[in-house]
Amino acid sequence: MLRGISGSFPVSTPDNPSLDMWDFSSLISLWINRFYIYLGFAFGFSLWICFQIVIRKQNKNSQEKTVPKASRDLMTNGYISLQKKEVFVSGVKIFYGSQTGTAKGFATVLAKAVSSLDLPVAVINLKEYDPDDHLVEEVTSKNVCAFLVATYTDGRPTESAEWFCRWLEDAANDFRFGKTYLKGVRYAVFGLGNSAYVSHFNKVGKNVDKWLWMLGAHRVMSRGEGDCDVVKSKHGSIEADFTAWKARFISRLQALCKGERKPCGGNCKKGKCESNQRGSEAVEPGSHAQEGSHQRGAEEEPFGSTSEEESGTEDHQSLKSVIDVEDLGKIMDRMKKEKREKERQEGETSLIRSAVKNEASERRAMITPALREALTKQGYQLIGSHSGVKLCRWTKSMLRGRGGCYKHTFYGIESHRCMETTPSLACANKCVFCWRHHTNPVGTEWRWKMDQAEMILKEAIENHQNMMKQFRGVPGVREERFEEGMTVKHCALSLVGEPIMYPEINRFLKLLHECKISSFLVTNAQFPAEIRNLKPVTQLYVSVDASTKESLKKIDRPLFKDFWQRFLDSLKALAAKQQRTVYRLTLVKAWNVDELQAYARLVSLGNPDFIEVKGVTYCGESSASSLTMANVPWHEEVVRFVCELVNLIADYEIACEHEHSNCLLIAHKKT
Repeated sequence: MLRGISGSFPVSTPDNPSLDMWDFSSLISLWINRFYIYLGFAFGFSLWICFQIVIRKQNKNSQEKTVPKASRDLMTNGYISLQKKEVFVSGVKIFYGSQTGTAKGFATVLAKAVSSLDLPVAVINLKEYDPDDHLVEEVTSKNVCAFLVATYTDGRPTESAEWFCRWLEDAANDFRFGKTYLKGVRYAVFGLGNSAYVSHFNKVGKNVDKWLWMLGAHRVMSRGEGDCDVVKSKHGSIEADFTAWKARFISRLQALCKGERKPCGGNCKKGKCESNQRGSEAVEPGSHAQEGSHQRGAEEEPFGSTSEEESGTEDHQSLKSVIDVEDLGKIMDRMKKEKREKERQEGETSLIRSAVKNEASERRAMITPALREALTKQGYQLIGSHSGVKLCRWTKSMLRGRGGCYKHTFYGIESHRCMETTPSLACANKCVFCWRHHTNPVGTEWRWKMDQAEMILKEAIENHQNMMKQFRGVPGVREERFEEGMTVKHCALSLVGEPIMYPEINRFLKLLHECKISSFLVTNAQFPAEIRNLKPVTQLYVSVDASTKESLKKIDRPLFKDFWQRFLDSLKALAAKQQRTVYRLTLVKAWNVDELQAYARLVSLGNPDFIEVKGVTYCGESSASSLTMANVPWHEEVVRFVCELVNLIADYEIACEHEHSNCLLIAHKKT
């Protein structure tokens, strides 16, 4: 047994000296220094890994230099896949609400500009759009929505946008929708209005902007406001206002397409922050929360700085409930900065306005290029910057030896020698039956560049004669009538607008009378002081379009808030005039034909020499008026109205009738 064990291990004996030399010292040394050995291996392996990384990076850089970025392919799991480009704006939708077609035209122009950016664009009439089904789709569509909306009568939306605005208002004030219902929708608003209507200028545009914001939508740029009043318009006309807004919108759209944000988030003092660096930190542009607090667009402004005054205290308080306490400091800082910026801009604006006010030469012309084009198409010969002349159809009729107008029948004037003109295309009303299709400007006072009366009269006669010359040699035109017509004998200051607004109207009338031209001046009973100061004319007309305050507002749509008192004062001023005066009543069926007693009271107020009662003339379909042929009374109905009115007023009787014009004349018995 011992032999077996001893035979299993080498034993040191005198006969085997090699075994004496084996003392295990090398192995023990390696074991003791094993840590340093491991460390050496690890260091070498690390160097090898670093070397491989550097080699791969150099190879990748060389590939990027040789392969164009636009056509670079990526290798993934052995397959070639095209690099996907992130889309920030998928398209633009342009919504418009128009009454006379202006907003629709602007939408078409904007669509062409957007198309130049190679973006899909759609123009949508709000009348044909159901927001309940489709508006929420814009939350994830990555579209930018542009709203072009006009303000109509009494600050209401146009007929085409009425339902959309009603739905949007209800949704904004309905807690069931919530304040994030449209979170992710990006929008811009351009409103169309007239600052002459001070109390509700661009009210619809402001409301649409406010309601979208209340539902969580994200404004990509400040609201644009187009002003039909050329005097107060920021750029001189509503067309110029839109052009300026369109340029800003296109610029902002280009930035959005690149995924750009505001260079500085506004949280740093020197304007240098991490938001300057775009790339991996870029976020989805549809994200309302991040854009609204940290990365607002350069053209964007918070709702509180632009629409707080329109939203009212109730809306402002309701919004406070959704603001986190932690965000109040940031919001207050931002609003303070915006307030200072707004005050600075208002200061600059006031300086500009004062400079314009002090320099009469800086006053703008009443006739804008767009208005000039529209009136020229209607046959007007425009004079200077605010006047016009047009050939009456009755003038053409009498040149052929046919009948004349009702003035010829009533007062004996020669229609072929009558010039129809106006020294002021502007008016203080927008009557529903206006036969000029509401293309003329409106205003409550003279604020435009003014032409001299001598120039207006001279060019009016010259333009009238030039239009008359076109009838020389025309079959049916009588030579003697043509020769007589070349000399103006009568002037009807009733073409369009409010001639009494012209500051030099008395000078103009004096020049007419010096030329032995009779004057027939029509005023809309909104300028009592001017009526009192008016020099005598051949015949002074006052339009009495309604007999009650409610119906007058409905028919004439006046600009003045105190229109009814002005109306009554004008009739009283007419009674004090020592000259021939006329009431002109225009009957609109279903609008103003049932108030005979009220008309009788108005007659006693002004005591006119004559009362002309005429059925309204239908001038064709117009988007600015809801009148149809059903509103035109039959001549028998006009006769019946006149007979009933005469029975209610003393000392008046029916004097004459012009059936072709659907008109009757009532005269005071003293005449």
